[in-house]
Amino acid sequence: MSDDLREFVAEIADQVESFVVAVREIARGDEPDRTVSLLLLQVSQLLLAGGRLGAIADVIPHERFEPDAGPDPDVDELRVRLAALLEPADDYTEVFDPYDSEPEIVTNKLSDDLADVIADLLHGLQHFRAGRTDEALWWWQFSYLSNWGSTASMVLRALQSVVSHVRLDVAAEVELTRGDAHAAAAE
Repeated sequence: MSDDLREFVAEIADQVESFVVAVREIARGDEPDRTVSLLLLQVSQLLLAGGRLGAIADVIPHERFEPDAGPDPDVDELRVRLAALLEPADDYTEVFDPYDSEPEIVTNKLSDDLADVIADLLHGLQHFRAGRTDEALWWWQFSYLSNWGSTASMVLRALQSVVSHVRLDVAAEVELTRGDAHAAAAE
């Protein structure tokens, strides 16, 4: 592996680890009013790493079969905490694959999708921490293209929609209230 590629893998590992730590911290629930905005920021930053993974040439690991990374990461507690924090907006609807000949509309949960993304990322992080950097890079790229990239993109869109509705719908209600007050004063 070239020095440039080693540096690239280390940068991706840092971004992955930062995302995992941040989402776990958000899931603690210390700032429930900021949950959606903080998740929006974190998912946006993660997708930058994903874009970088999608932009490089296909990574081919040295070994034909994936070495055992150990037990699958347990993300159930994280999923439950996020579900509680996101409860009023946890369910969302999305078009699964806009390029499919018959696009499918699916209903997902933000909490499930975020936990699923983290499970994929942690699997790669297990390889990275075990010194299998080529396997970690392959896993992150493969799982970005096959799962967590589209999942995180759907989550980003849903979170952005929540933020937009909260901010714009409230502004519209305030404007309508002001308009009603002005109309009443004019009478």
